[in-house]
Amino acid sequence: MTETMRAVVLDAPGPPEALVIRDLPVPTPPPGWVLIEVKAFGLNRSELHTRLGLADGVTFPRVLGIEATGVVAACPGGELEPGQQVVTMMGGMGRQFDGGYAEYTCVPVDQVIAFDSGLDWATLGAVPEMLQTSYGSLTVGLDAQPGQSILIRGGTSSVGMATAILAKQRGMTVFSTTRNPARAASLTAIGVDHVIVDDGDVAAQVRAVAPDGVDTALELVGTPTLPDTLRSVRVHGVVCFTGMLSNEWTVRDFYPIGYLPRGVRLTGYSGEAGDLPAAVLQDYLDAVATGEAQVPLDRAYSFDQIVEAHRALEDGHGSGKLVVTV
Repeated sequence: MTETMRAVVLDAPGPPEALVIRDLPVPTPPPGWVLIEVKAFGLNRSELHTRLGLADGVTFPRVLGIEATGVVAACPGGELEPGQQVVTMMGGMGRQFDGGYAEYTCVPVDQVIAFDSGLDWATLGAVPEMLQTSYGSLTVGLDAQPGQSILIRGGTSSVGMATAILAKQRGMTVFSTTRNPARAASLTAIGVDHVIVDDGDVAAQVRAVAPDGVDTALELVGTPTLPDTLRSVRVHGVVCFTGMLSNEWTVRDFYPIGYLPRGVRLTGYSGEAGDLPAAVLQDYLDAVATGEAQVPLDRAYSFDQIVEAHRALEDGHGSGKLVVTV
């Protein structure tokens, strides 16, 4: 192992060009931590928020990245063997301590999940945070049951597409939105039953198909669309607020009786690695390997293309996950 590594450093909030590749010392893991040789990492709106200066509790300079995929390089506590394939996510990565935008990252062992797969690293790198968020939203946020219906608001995002895949595996009827009619085919290809072009009144389109409303809904766009999403759901149905692709997450002057439709329940989800069981990760990867499931990977970039990748993340024109291979 070398003593130095290449890492993407953000010295202060700014445009994509503020991300600079720099040589840093390879971190030394204390007991209870794991050093991971990063093979790929996904890009997330969370990192965009940090780069734009919208995240709280971040000190600079900082190596961004709330997730990483790779192999164990060192584990002084012996909890994991060197060479073991692993993913890691959340737990303060890229905010409280340096994250996955590097050739090596050092994280607490309790936020590391081991797996075994022959899939390529770009595909594997798209999975951890996306799957954790989708699975947690369905289980913790929505308590979704087989046979129910679900509306996914922000359907062509990576989490939206992964949620559609998981929902279809549960036998759910999936409604999914896109603002761009040209992306409808990408949703149909992953099994979405009803693709809705978002014209601002999704509730009317949903109720044209399901007059009483859907059983569940996942809000990934943010507070601008949340009222319309709430109106799409039946009495005693559930809406889970998970994402904010719009960068708007606060409801001003919230008056519950006026804001929430009668009998509709609103929950939220923000999870950690512990919300993704190792067996769920392994089963998903195995299903991808056999062609029974898909990873909604939009594009893989090289490490040296980090600025271009972040520009694409901010533009939001893709369908699925953006990944950087190391």
